Amino acid sequence: MKFFTITVIFLAIVFIGFNATKVSLNAPFEGDSSIALVGILASLCAIVLMLILQTSKKIAEKLKDQ
Repeated sequence: MKFFTITVIFLAIVFIGFNATKVSLNAPFEGDSSIALVGILASLCAIVLMLILQTSKKIAEKLKDQ
């Protein structure tokens, strides 16, 4: 499970980097720039969800050990 979360986080960071190159600073909310911003936001959400999943798994393991 840890390999999966690390892989998803790595891919999300790659997508953030790719989409950051597509954002136009002159018109960030028009055309392809808006799509890139949505992609960056989606990648950030994926990272947050994977971190929550990792934390919940750690808590579940600690409760199981007790």
